[in-house]
Amino acid sequence: MYKTILVPIDIVEEELTSKAVRHAVYLAKETGANLHLIHVLPISSAIINAYSLGYPEIKDKATVKAENDMQMLVDSVDLPAEKVAYTVTFGSPRDEILTTAKDIQADLIVIGSRRPNISTHLLGSTAAGVVRYADISVLVVR
Repeated sequence: MYKTILVPIDIVEEELTSKAVRHAVYLAKETGANLHLIHVLPISSAIINAYSLGYPEIKDKATVKAENDMQMLVDSVDLPAEKVAYTVTFGSPRDEILTTAKDIQADLIVIGSRRPNISTHLLGSTAAGVVRYADISVLVVR
């Protein structure tokens, strides 16, 4: 049924990450799909300013840590290594998730989300933005 499942994760949100990954792994096993994890590092003004002032090591340190964390997560996934890939990128989480979904031709996005509250209704959340703008199916895991 599914060929490629994209799982956006936030490395610092272990509970949300583990729930979404568990669901995605289950679906991948049932359908023979490939699993692609993505972690988006936000571009904060501090990183932009440091990078533009000649301090690329700030961006590099964030990337290296994220890459290491993602590799550990990939290694823990109960699927054959050739069925699991990952991406670490900088940018707007919603936009990067949707762009990656198109690039890898994903047919499902499995994303974790907390229970909505007033701040997410007023400000929006990554999961809400992905659901709103995705042109493929999105499974929101709570």
